[in-house]
Amino acid sequence: MALINWSDELSVNIAEMDKEHKQLVAMINELHEAMSSGKGKDVLGNVLGRLVDYTKFHFAAEEKLMSSNQYPGYLNQKAEHDKLTKQVIDIKARLDAGNMVVTVEVMTFLKDWLTKHIMGLDKKYSSFLNNKGIK
Repeated sequence: MALINWSDELSVNIAEMDKEHKQLVAMINELHEAMSSGKGKDVLGNVLGRLVDYTKFHFAAEEKLMSSNQYPGYLNQKAEHDKLTKQVIDIKARLDAGNMVVTVEVMTFLKDWLTKHIMGLDKKYSSFLNNKGIK
């Protein structure tokens, strides 16, 4: 069973960003499935590593879109992206070092991190960019 189900409520009405958000949802669901199935640390580490890489890619794309369109909340969004990226990298590093396991608490953090980020900060740039014709 999926940890996060995509819905129109999560849409920012910008096709490329929605596509990337759906990919992040899929990766978190993949990690959740691996954890729930008792997969080994190597599998979990691989999925989490791909999640870290894709998160960096997505944040860079989002920041470029905001910056090139002079979005007034860009600096706040960038600071939040940096903080969230550091948290996910830290989880991966601790897993790799054997200092933690992927638990329900970690999955809850990732779910909340993504959904709250989209529903909070990302929804704010949505109407701004839509008004500039970006869909």
